[in-house]
Amino acid sequence: MTFSKAGFALALMVSIAGAAGISSAARADAERHGASLFGDLKYGPDFKHFDYVNPQAPKGGTLRYAALGTFDSLNAFIVKGEQAAALTLVYDTLLEPSLDEPGAEYGLVAESLSYPDDFSSVTFTLRKEARFQDGKPITLEDVIWSFETLKKLHPFYAAYYRNIEKAEKVGADKVRFVFSVKGNRELPQITGQLPVLPKHYWTGKDAKGRPRDISQTTLEAPIGSGPYRIAQVVPGRSIVYERVKDYWAKDLPAKVGTNNFDRLRFDYYGDPTVAFQAFKADQVDFRIESSAKSWATGYDFPAIRDGRVKREQIRTHNPSGMQGFAFNLRRDVFKDERVREAFDWALDFEWQNKNIFSGQYARTDSYFANSELASNGVPQGLELDMLKPFEKDLPPALFTTPYSNPKTDGSGNNRANLRHAAELLDAAGWKIVNGQRVKDGKQLSVEFLLADPQFERIVAPYKQSLDKLGIKTALRTVDTAQYQNRVDNRDFDIIVSSFPQSLSPGNEQREFWGCEAATRVGSRNVIGICDPVVEKLIDRVIFAKSRAELVAATHALDRVLLWRHYVVPQWYSPFTRVAYWARLAHPKAMPDYAIGFPDIWWYDASGKAAGKAPQTP
Repeated sequence: MTFSKAGFALALMVSIAGAAGISSAARADAERHGASLFGDLKYGPDFKHFDYVNPQAPKGGTLRYAALGTFDSLNAFIVKGEQAAALTLVYDTLLEPSLDEPGAEYGLVAESLSYPDDFSSVTFTLRKEARFQDGKPITLEDVIWSFETLKKLHPFYAAYYRNIEKAEKVGADKVRFVFSVKGNRELPQITGQLPVLPKHYWTGKDAKGRPRDISQTTLEAPIGSGPYRIAQVVPGRSIVYERVKDYWAKDLPAKVGTNNFDRLRFDYYGDPTVAFQAFKADQVDFRIESSAKSWATGYDFPAIRDGRVKREQIRTHNPSGMQGFAFNLRRDVFKDERVREAFDWALDFEWQNKNIFSGQYARTDSYFANSELASNGVPQGLELDMLKPFEKDLPPALFTTPYSNPKTDGSGNNRANLRHAAELLDAAGWKIVNGQRVKDGKQLSVEFLLADPQFERIVAPYKQSLDKLGIKTALRTVDTAQYQNRVDNRDFDIIVSSFPQSLSPGNEQREFWGCEAATRVGSRNVIGICDPVVEKLIDRVIFAKSRAELVAATHALDRVLLWRHYVVPQWYSPFTRVAYWARLAHPKAMPDYAIGFPDIWWYDASGKAAGKAPQTP
């Protein structure tokens, strides 16, 4: 897989914060070394390292990775510009997630945390040894400034931290975040995900004596407190990170066995096919394969056959989330649910899975697929109680019929499904006139906006079905910068979009489906959903008082999103497909909730490909 903008960090890490019930092992307001949203922490206060790391992993080597597109900024905290890959490596957060526990985080910049039993605030105690890469200590002022600045700068932080009212000093080494609501059990932990920036750096002057402005793009390498610093930049072409050998947190239990490569190099490619060829030519060391076709047919080359390149499917236990053809509800044509549902009936997934994907996928039938959070059957019990107040505003079938995607026999003859799609379009007022689907004298026409040319082969047969319905359909593939700009500014009809989920959903649901996010440029509510029922159910998820209530609320939210037909669901696999040159290695016992790349991997000098080590710039 190749990445653009913040894609590297998003793809390699799974956010595991959410509303579920923080550990009851300690009394309210007690100092604790970590927090769990599912009960007791796996690791006690005296733990030496996470079980899934190799504490003796060797340090050294260069890891080369492929990024897609281009970049023009090293500022990771603004919407403006195309930021370079993996900038999060430069920064530390207050807490560090565990990859083998759902919803667990341990102290990093913060030594400990505490909160009252009504979850009205959280207080962090900073580590005295915490340092930025220029040697200056991390202070309470840095934490407070980071919170206030990021909330103003970026729509993600504005939404994510909406319920954090203020940050304030409490004594010499403590900072308290006061919440505007009570009972939101996830707020202490998502506050702990705050990246801490150096106030002295961003409010100072650059090498030319000019005041820095964190609201603007920059190609000046920033200072952070993380395990890597930027070593070399060729704008738009490559960025190299080097390991900070005197990294202040390298011996902390949450960091032992991690950050093992001396250098991480990201080279940018304009086309994913070229990036794959670079991998096969030993110009790239590691690849996450997103294409089922490539996985089935593209890995027959000499280095695979002689063992210099390894292939693995790594099982993870996270919800697969939703990937689908997402409609822009700001377009009048998509305001009618019947039109959106008709598009679902036109997709012949079974034929595509057989002929394009080599049978490697399952159709996604939930926004929380592959987990207990996925709705199924018909609503019952607590979930039904949550949905009943909105019965008059919801489709009657939601209460009586299990949701299921349309199916075909995979032969390519989906005539029956297209007939039903035509009936839905007719009912919505879109009639066939001279072979065209017309309403009020205007033909129904849509454009699929793509950033990845590989999706053209997927959209093309879908287009043929839509053409048969009299819908004028166009495919437009643009470069990543243009694509991001058009999506941020809602200049599209249909895009391929994904909505990753965790085992503990919470505040991020507002960013995906909330009314406020629907009107904000650059938010993740690309669809434009603003539904009073969805708003209420998001609150039920966020303010759930128990795991059982969280699961029921998530089922209810999932069911409403499905029956509204906001997307045409696509497909998922519970495995992450990876290919890598044998000079790389990972622990035998991998964590349950992430592949841990590149954090827990290392350079293996004994590997079959180690004789051809990559050149270090």
